[in-house]
Amino acid sequence: MKNFKLLTIVMAMLLLVLTACSAKEEETTGSTSETSEENSAFPMTIKSTVEGYADVTFEKTPEKIVVFDYGFLDTLDALGVDVMAVAKGKTFPEHLEKYAGEEYLNAGTLKEPLLEDIAAMEPDAIFISARQADFYDQLSEIAPVVYTAPDTANYWDSFKESVNIAAQLFNKQEEADKKLAEIETALEEVNAVAAESGRALVTLYNEQLSAFGPSEGSRYGHVHSVYGFEAADDSLENSTHGAQVSYEQVLEINPDVLFVIDRLAATGVESNVKEAIENDIINKTTAAQNGNIIYLNGALWYLSGGGLESELLKIQEIIDALK
Repeated sequence: MKNFKLLTIVMAMLLLVLTACSAKEEETTGSTSETSEENSAFPMTIKSTVEGYADVTFEKTPEKIVVFDYGFLDTLDALGVDVMAVAKGKTFPEHLEKYAGEEYLNAGTLKEPLLEDIAAMEPDAIFISARQADFYDQLSEIAPVVYTAPDTANYWDSFKESVNIAAQLFNKQEEADKKLAEIETALEEVNAVAAESGRALVTLYNEQLSAFGPSEGSRYGHVHSVYGFEAADDSLENSTHGAQVSYEQVLEINPDVLFVIDRLAATGVESNVKEAIENDIINKTTAAQNGNIIYLNGALWYLSGGGLESELLKIQEIIDALK
């Protein structure tokens, strides 16, 4: 009887050991499988979001990353991807302010990369936007360079292409798809708001006003083509910098909604935007009389648009202002 009890105890202990070993082996196998799956995606060839830049082939996931494009920085941040260095201007959008900290190396300003400093970092990849286009060749001598900012001529599709660059390179497709689904839901809501808001005009304040048309090539044309707002004037120049307009011209256009993006605040300059805009002329517009002069977050719209978090914030800002 004693021998039987002893045998039972031994068998139970042996079963526990075998179960633990099996679980450990399964865990290790799963981890190895995930690593193998990630590695099997490489070599990976990445195309920039606009024409004119060479395709880049990566042999493995980049680890030492330099980011100039704040929209792509926004996407990487939303997906939990660490970066080594960023462009450090006078201001960051609020949700990216942590990148002003000393734990992130300084790659220069948005328009003036510190080429020698970047070379000393020995990065695996550099991600740029239009503001760094003139330095493309020099940066390419340091590390593979990918242009990741949305193309104004095809804003929404190229925005999603930018997100997919991050998702593929850093094995974050599931997370990216979840974020994109949230944005699509918000888009449905802003489309409904736009349908009830009338004719809209998007302007940029930089001590003078620039207005943006609704067509391809317009920097903020996606407010019309994607968000769904009817254009108050579809004859405006469709360009990155917009068409300079006077207050009298804005009154003549007479939008039901006037969106104002404050470039001064976005670039760290003290701004008098409300005092300048809410003058005797603009106050005669339908937008002013209906309380629909909407001041949009300058840093968000001017610096970091085209990111997973920033696009959602932009849409939500409009919904909150007009709903």
